[in-house]
Amino acid sequence: MGLFDKIKKAFTGEEKVETTEVTEKYEKGLEKTRKTFSQRMNELFANFRTVDEDFFDELEEVLIGADVGFESTMEITDALRQEVKLKNAKASNEVQQVIIEKMVEIYEKGNTDKPEININPTGLTVILLVGVNGVGKTTTIGKMAHLYQQEGKKVMLAAGDTFRAGAIEQLHVWGERVGAEVVSGKAGGDPAAVVFDAIKEAKQKEADILFVDTAGRLQNKVNLMNELEKMKRIIEREIPGGPHEVLLVLDATTGQNAMNQAKQFKQTTDVTGIVLTKLDGTAKGGIVLAIRKELDIPVKFVGLGESMDDLQVFDPNEYIYGLFSELIQNSIL
Repeated sequence: MGLFDKIKKAFTGEEKVETTEVTEKYEKGLEKTRKTFSQRMNELFANFRTVDEDFFDELEEVLIGADVGFESTMEITDALRQEVKLKNAKASNEVQQVIIEKMVEIYEKGNTDKPEININPTGLTVILLVGVNGVGKTTTIGKMAHLYQQEGKKVMLAAGDTFRAGAIEQLHVWGERVGAEVVSGKAGGDPAAVVFDAIKEAKQKEADILFVDTAGRLQNKVNLMNELEKMKRIIEREIPGGPHEVLLVLDATTGQNAMNQAKQFKQTTDVTGIVLTKLDGTAKGGIVLAIRKELDIPVKFVGLGESMDDLQVFDPNEYIYGLFSELIQNSIL
């Protein structure tokens, strides 16, 4: 049974789905996107009595406006044209249902990635967080440290961003807040040296996970990527198989700019997953679909609010439910 069918059965009462705390976080975090998207779709169907080319042109604008992405938008509208012909779908609820089905298919297609973090079963797990300044990297590290400490893991932090003013101090504040030890060096110092010291100390203190903060901007992109490669070489040398994750932190509110950042980092760094922050602060939450379609990098965490517990392991079922619940309900009624 497909994801859409499961959600549809929940709405029709055929299957009972309990509302969990996680479901509520996703619904609240995606409220801006859901309401904006539902409003635009309702306006679209109110303005068009027939499903013609003008309708498809307007639909493309709605989807692109939600940051679903150009490739995803074209796939959805092309598929919809065929479905409308095959099923002779004319009523708005029938067309809405086809649109939602196609969106779900895009995420499900070839999606065998597991959102869980790759944990080293035999020793220290090293997780590198990368991304430009201002996306919430340091805050994300603090929230992830809190999340894994709640699971009983011993966590340490490495202040590898030695170039941004205040970055080391900011990580120390988070370390104190969540109760995780921070290893740091001097401002402007060698980030790779900080990583080496942090790994040595984490081994001595038998830590389970070491989160490494990194610089978001140096003099140019080449310098930044060279620094990241140097840090990775140190990790690989000291911890066979490390780093176990290279997580790219993106700010969802920046939309297509976040996509451009992801493409640049993907070209030069072995990114294993995405952390999408501030998803609650945008009406363009469709960017998750764009990332899935255009980058083929799994989203592993999403930020659904400002509190410590609002960073959630990404769950595609909860995401689809939170994003399309109003439209799915309308398509069934």
